[in-house]
Amino acid sequence: MSTGHDPASEQAAARAFDPDALRARYREERDKRLRDDGNEQYLEVKGQFAHFLDDPYAEPGFSREPLTDEVEVLVIGGGFGGLLAGARLRQKGVEDIRIVDPASDFGGTWYWNRYPGIACDIESYTYLPLLEEVGYVPKEKYSFGKEILDHSQAIARKFDLYRDVCFQTRVTKVTWDDDASRWIVETNRDDRMKAQYICIAAGPLNRPKLPGIPGVEQFEGHSFHASRWDYAYTGGDSEGDLTGLQGKRVGIIGTGATAVQCVPHTAEWAEHLYVFQRTPSSIDVKINPKTDPEWEQTLQPGWHRERMNNFNALVSGVPQAVDMVKDGWTDLIGKLVVGLAKGDGVDASPEGIAKAVELADFEKMEEIRGRVDSIVEDPETAEALKPYYRQFCKRPCFHNEYLETFNRPNVTLVDTKGKGVERITKKGVVVAGQEYELDCLIYASGFEVGTDYSRRAGMEIVGRGGETLTEKWADGVRTIHGMHVRGFPNFFIMSNPQAGFTASYPHLLNEQAQHISYIIDHNRASKVEVVEASEEGEAAWVKQCIDKARDTGDFFENCTPGYYNNEGQTSELSAQNGFYGGGSLEFFKILEDWREADTLDGLEQK
Repeated sequence: MSTGHDPASEQAAARAFDPDALRARYREERDKRLRDDGNEQYLEVKGQFAHFLDDPYAEPGFSREPLTDEVEVLVIGGGFGGLLAGARLRQKGVEDIRIVDPASDFGGTWYWNRYPGIACDIESYTYLPLLEEVGYVPKEKYSFGKEILDHSQAIARKFDLYRDVCFQTRVTKVTWDDDASRWIVETNRDDRMKAQYICIAAGPLNRPKLPGIPGVEQFEGHSFHASRWDYAYTGGDSEGDLTGLQGKRVGIIGTGATAVQCVPHTAEWAEHLYVFQRTPSSIDVKINPKTDPEWEQTLQPGWHRERMNNFNALVSGVPQAVDMVKDGWTDLIGKLVVGLAKGDGVDASPEGIAKAVELADFEKMEEIRGRVDSIVEDPETAEALKPYYRQFCKRPCFHNEYLETFNRPNVTLVDTKGKGVERITKKGVVVAGQEYELDCLIYASGFEVGTDYSRRAGMEIVGRGGETLTEKWADGVRTIHGMHVRGFPNFFIMSNPQAGFTASYPHLLNEQAQHISYIIDHNRASKVEVVEASEEGEAAWVKQCIDKARDTGDFFENCTPGYYNNEGQTSELSAQNGFYGGGSLEFFKILEDWREADTLDGLEQK
């Protein structure tokens, strides 16, 4: 099940490099991209831009009567987080569950994102949740979007989550009623439901953002966000065949994971494609074999959990006896670990290890840059496509056609040299004073990260005494384990802040779902109506998060701007608002030990 390697890439890695020169180059590239406005450089998708949130996949005209009933657990979000919460609660015997989602079916990220070429860049045997419970083995190492969407809906069927779901419904406000010990849930369908427990699984990358480029509202051609791909305009489907782009001049703003996958298909059909780049992605090889039936027959009960743990340990830098996954992710980490292991006489102090890791990182990124040279024919274009930053400053990408696309005569890379697009006009896009006239403009500009949580979740959250979550977190995120908030009883959050970072996000969601279902089951068995974070428990976890975060602060501060480091605006709050600095392995062990103690330490029951 190996992904293999590019011979050209390995040859490139063998060449010498000057660490001091690379450090200087990395710093230079970072500094030219720093902006005072940070996340404020992006536009919120509302008002005149609200149509970028429209659902192109739902049948129009849906309506229903408002709901005023009560449920035991109301889950906001129908992606993997909501599905895992529902599944784990069902396994605990909870029957009264309602999932609410603005989409017209389950799937979350994989419902909305159906752009051509969409696929997962984490291997499917690790990424897709509940494989053994559903009884499914993916068709190939890296699943394409349609298979993942189908699997999402298979989970919902398996655990009977369609029973009481509210689709095409957006929660606008949740308010804690202290007298009734219930949450009041208001929606855009005029619902006023009640729930004993609320679980928000809105996803960390769910709200599209637009670049705040002057004139963005003026463009008179066709435009859409890649997360709402307009097949009515382009023709085709997620596998390509974009016949509607024939004869069209198309621009794509953004060169992250979405663009890497959709650019090759767009280039195949457009008369001309302009790719507007601020920062190049790291593009490693991706080999995607079909699932081997003989290998599938060898799988024993518990294989999925074992494989998930193996992958997560490797990408966390913890050596394993066997690399079960053997892909670009474990190779990235493997080079660091092996580099340390081979370093006879390496300084074992924290500073010495950091230096050894940095050198191994330089080696891997030299390999990535060498791959660009081996593929892209035009030297100037090749140089512009080389990433000059540490490998985990941005999410690594794996693709076999993206770099090749820039050899096509109908494709132009417009490198903005870190500055971004200058402005947008009625006719097209301006970079460095030159206007590129377009018929269609596609925003592959990603999703809101680092903005107010309630804004990203799309709702107002009001706790005890009328305090909003935005007010509560005005001076930084405050939780226990990233899931419980003082003043917000019977309220659970499934997200990243103050929780363990995992490259495979559903792994974290699964751990959180198991934890939440344990607490609710514990309450039911104890005849407890309300559970809430204690003041002492919350303060202790916030302190632990800040103390642990210091270990990673310098790394991200020196990274090129992106959503991993709040667009380069690190601050004292970055330590408090970010991932749990001890890593996911430590975080998951904390949760496991907490459950085994069975005392609900840090929570108050009433």
